Amino acid sequence: MIIKSVILSGGSGTRLWPASRESYPKQLLPLTGERSLLQETGLRLKDFGAREVDPRPLVVTNEEYRFIIAEQLRQIGVRSPQIVLEPFGRNTAPALTLAALAAQEEGDPILLVMPADHVITDVAAFQRSIADGSAFAADGALVTFGIVPDRPETGYGYIRSGDALAEGRLGRALLEFVEKPDRDTAQRYVDSGEYFWNSGIFMMKASVWMRAIRRFSPDIASACEAAYAGRKPDADFIRLEQGAFERCPSDSIDYAVMERLADAPELGTGVVVPMAAGWSDVGAWDALWAVSEKDAAGNAGRGQVLFEDCRNTLVHSGSRLVAAVGCDDMVVVETPDAVMVAHKDHTQDVKKVVARLKAEGRSLTKSHRKVYRPWGWYDSIDAGERFQVKRIVVNPGAKLSLQMHHHRAEHWVVVKGTAEVTCGERTFLLGENESTYIPLGHTHRLANPGKVPLEIIEVQSGSYLGEDDIVRFEDTYGRSS
Repeated sequence: MIIKSVILSGGSGTRLWPASRESYPKQLLPLTGERSLLQETGLRLKDFGAREVDPRPLVVTNEEYRFIIAEQLRQIGVRSPQIVLEPFGRNTAPALTLAALAAQEEGDPILLVMPADHVITDVAAFQRSIADGSAFAADGALVTFGIVPDRPETGYGYIRSGDALAEGRLGRALLEFVEKPDRDTAQRYVDSGEYFWNSGIFMMKASVWMRAIRRFSPDIASACEAAYAGRKPDADFIRLEQGAFERCPSDSIDYAVMERLADAPELGTGVVVPMAAGWSDVGAWDALWAVSEKDAAGNAGRGQVLFEDCRNTLVHSGSRLVAAVGCDDMVVVETPDAVMVAHKDHTQDVKKVVARLKAEGRSLTKSHRKVYRPWGWYDSIDAGERFQVKRIVVNPGAKLSLQMHHHRAEHWVVVKGTAEVTCGERTFLLGENESTYIPLGHTHRLANPGKVPLEIIEVQSGSYLGEDDIVRFEDTYGRSS
């Protein structure tokens, strides 16, 4: 029986602002190394020897991230992943139900369900726990993985375990899930040896999950089945029937099924497998500091960082040199358009900053200055009254939509590569150091016919320069706005 990875890639990671934004959240960021958290998750079963692994992971996400996810998986050698697009966020139980329905198209594999935004520093230990869990799952159990606690953490939910279930395997009986405790209660949990942190990682056969969700949450099962039945394949993407999925309740895997297994033992045994693999859900900047490599004084830096007389401090630089002097237990995060400074004890409060920015209608919570698109990316490098300057990079063979603007004209200067320009009835090529003008109201398109990235500088001028001033007539990527 093979294992199929199910990667849940929703959520916006607001407590990791300003690095994490709604349109480019934490799972897409390289926070602990050269690869993003999504890519690290996709590689977590590489060279897994205990059981055959399906090379095509199944990713459940929303439409906005679809091209970024596909590209990041391509970069690590994952070909033709199955990407299920949720029209609306409905929590993890519907996401897993959709994954199980898709997986059953090709049999009844064991599903390894992993959030895309977690860190595992000891992959070998992770794989050993997965091997134990897969044996229980193959026998029809519903398995969750409990993180062996190393401190009385109040920010995580806990799992209470019972007796060992099989000689030579680490699995224990799953007794109950417990909400986030206060500190004294958390200390009692750790001292007892019965409790583990709730990792949010699960394992079971696709058919076992479907039987359980149909029993305990039939409204979720029926809505997901109807949405999946009305699906429309689109390359590597699976688009659900929107109306049916809109009726789906929102619930977690824990609440919808796992906490209720004792009421229906015929559906499968609940098992918790202990895991000590350097796990973190990277829920805030202090958690990232905890799992990062540090110098002798406990400082962790990423990007261009200089520490002087600092201790236990995290500095995350995205675009320039950040020099920290005399900082103790601090977090400093720099991006091209925002800087956040906090004491490590207050990193959970970053979400309050995000809430204030949203209330003020600031775009800083939505997107970075550098914005990724299916054809490449653009960086808004300068702006003022009635003008905006962008650096635009178009991937080889890619093209933007055929479009027009009601309120702005554009000047394009080719910096590198060859541009194919459509403007009105004309289509022509531009080489390096050549330029053109797109008048207001003219239908136009930019394409890269070459084999190297095309880079241009675009100067927009007009009365309104927002991204919503686009009328699309034709688009390779299925966008309407």
